[in-house]
Amino acid sequence: MAGGWGCPGSPLDGGTAISGPIAYNFLSTMPKLDWLTRPEDERVAASVPYRLLEAVPELSYGDEQTENMLIQGDNLEALKALLPFYAGRVKCIFIDPPYNTRSAEFAHYDDNLEHSQWLGMMYPRLELLRKFLTEDGSIWVTIDDNEAHYLKVIMDEVFGRKNFVANVVWRSSDNSNNDAKTFSVDHNHILVYSRSQGWHPNKQESVEEKRSHFKNPDNNPRGAWFDGNPLNSPKPRENLMYDIQAPNGNVIKYPKNGWRWERETLEEKLSTGEIRFNPDMTNIIRRTYLEDMKGLPPSTLWIDLLNTGHNRQAKSEQKKLFGSDNLELFSTPKPEKLLYVLLQAATYSSDLVLDSFLGSGTTAAVAHKMGRRYIGIEIGEHAETHCVPRLRKVVDGEQGGISETVGWTGGGGFRFYRLGSPIFDEQGHINPAIRFDHLAAHVWFSETRTPLPHKRKRSPLLGKHGETAYYLLYNGILGDKRPDGGNVLTRKVLGELPAHDGPKVIYGESSRLSAATLKQLGIIFKQTPYDVKAR
Repeated sequence: MAGGWGCPGSPLDGGTAISGPIAYNFLSTMPKLDWLTRPEDERVAASVPYRLLEAVPELSYGDEQTENMLIQGDNLEALKALLPFYAGRVKCIFIDPPYNTRSAEFAHYDDNLEHSQWLGMMYPRLELLRKFLTEDGSIWVTIDDNEAHYLKVIMDEVFGRKNFVANVVWRSSDNSNNDAKTFSVDHNHILVYSRSQGWHPNKQESVEEKRSHFKNPDNNPRGAWFDGNPLNSPKPRENLMYDIQAPNGNVIKYPKNGWRWERETLEEKLSTGEIRFNPDMTNIIRRTYLEDMKGLPPSTLWIDLLNTGHNRQAKSEQKKLFGSDNLELFSTPKPEKLLYVLLQAATYSSDLVLDSFLGSGTTAAVAHKMGRRYIGIEIGEHAETHCVPRLRKVVDGEQGGISETVGWTGGGGFRFYRLGSPIFDEQGHINPAIRFDHLAAHVWFSETRTPLPHKRKRSPLLGKHGETAYYLLYNGILGDKRPDGGNVLTRKVLGELPAHDGPKVIYGESSRLSAATLKQLGIIFKQTPYDVKAR
């Protein structure tokens, strides 16, 4: 300690309680970590330039209109590039960052960072990640004891201490380490935070309930059902004590304590079929559908190896996927079962999932099989050597991991991207080095969330999406190389554009047409660079 209570340098004297590169600021409005480079690290996210996302068709696969993305590049720069399009749209973020164990050499990550460097790496990335979450979204971060408690403090800062949800303890090993000097460490942490207060995970389904109670003998479109849930009230109330008359005239007496609902509500349930009369009309029956069962909240103790998998299982999955390709296996993969349980708790079908430390591609593979949309970011060559072939196999219907559990048979696709040039220069102008094709792809993606077809005629008409046509006037696309030639929307330029009988969105340096004229012609004009989504 740097001094005792009340001594110079102590917390009561306005100092910090710990000396060295990591300190703890007791007198801030909220407790927070302090480290050597923190002032610089806090400014990193704001200073990262916006870059173009450039599609790589030869590494993409499957459905060309898919929104699933695999991005190769530094995850901080990739997150900044995605932010204009996906801020507030991601339902679940899962990341498995380097653990900073200081005990192993990893082929795909530098996992031997100095502690303050590790904090400096994580802080700006967490700042950006928070901006992607929907109001009902959540972030899940796996970590071990080396940095778990420091990570908890900086996540309290970034996401808000009140938005901390749980520390899930996952049993990551299926056998104890007999060579351990002290304890055999068999767990990892998963820190869970929500975007806003009031978030709760999805309830877990009960497998036994499915098997023993719920059937669908009449092929009901709502799925499996069960008759027999209680109709009586748990507490007696006078307004719940009334008799029911069946269609054949039978009078059905109320049970002890009365019915569960008031008369008007029960009659409504009779009309919808949720409650019905038994065959001889001597009683009523309540039908409950499996899809309405809420189940139990997830536990914070994930120790069932059959349910959530373990590290050795994850490596076995990798060997089955890549063994014949003679690739160096990823050092720290996660099992598909773990991501399956996690995404069940955090998402529904078609929700958007983001993983900015994609590793060997487990999150994307599981999200794909579960019908979620996803964005995966990886910096190294294994984005191509591991993630691409793995997701290709998923699209083709590979049967490893959770495939049998979810009935996966293949389909869908993903688009591969790399980071391109910064969009703006230091003065805020569009970088003159950016070619028309690259800016066109950026504009098209910002409007449609789909990649621009790479084999297309060079034209100011980027394409049609739904009823709307999109145009870009930039870099003399119409052949006029004067400074403003062809980049300004005039009557003459409008007449030279490929025709479209419907709504139009036109990007250009400026417009000489009045607002009334634009409205009459069904044109939405967007000015470059100000309306180019990258700020």
